[in-house]
Amino acid sequence: MSGRGFDDLVDNAGEADVGGWDFSWLDGRATEERPPWGYVGLSAARVSAAAAVLDLQTGGGEVFGEVLTMTAARPRHVVATESWPPNAALARENLAPFGVEVVEVGDPVDLPFETGSFDLVTSRHPVVVRWDEIARVLRPGGTYLAQHVGAGSNRELTDFLMGPQPVGDGRSPRRAVAEAEAAGLDVVDLREASLTVDFFDVGAVVFFLRKVLWTVPGFTVAAYRDRLFELHELIGREGRFVSHAQRFLIEATKRPWRRGDVESTNFAGRAASDYAP
Repeated sequence: MSGRGFDDLVDNAGEADVGGWDFSWLDGRATEERPPWGYVGLSAARVSAAAAVLDLQTGGGEVFGEVLTMTAARPRHVVATESWPPNAALARENLAPFGVEVVEVGDPVDLPFETGSFDLVTSRHPVVVRWDEIARVLRPGGTYLAQHVGAGSNRELTDFLMGPQPVGDGRSPRRAVAEAEAAGLDVVDLREASLTVDFFDVGAVVFFLRKVLWTVPGFTVAAYRDRLFELHELIGREGRFVSHAQRFLIEATKRPWRRGDVESTNFAGRAASDYAP
């Protein structure tokens, strides 16, 4: 791909469909190392043992569909949420064979589900994490399992285009643990990984930035054309541009109810006091 001209690569990537979370357009043009824990397999094992499951910010449902394909047993109630209407429509199409209800709901708003509705909540790369709402919709003893994007993910790419940028604490594993515990969850597993990302042509970079919007906020080809050309020349000299994606796996359980807690109803229609030891 590196032999193609700059304008050709950039224009082609600018016209590509970036809906959902399908990255197959990048095959042969970029690679990303996979986390060692295998999120899809871990999720499939948890889903197989659950009765009611919620997948948050499912994108086009591609990853959650993989999870459901691998499950040994299908939960009786499965719901997914997505905020962007084109992705929600794609998720309905992709998840319809699994009987999944897709609910269109904004990422930062309250979830439209009753308290204690689910015994498993999953998410892969959520943009916004409402720990209070996750804890609310989980039944006592329920589990949240997710793979998050860590702080400073692909900062090499961000800094190349924008200049050196500060790395905030908003996506750090430390902050996630603190907020999860403050919401009434106990973190039982936390794993971190820094993963090599190779871009083999500037078109791959343009496609990635159009899809993963937070890497360079407000990215447009026109605004960054000069820097993209410099990146194109760098890739021509070195054969690739190397960045690093930050990921962490987090698993947390909702603390069991104790006598004296306020009652609420979960997905099975039982009061919270039914779970009291």
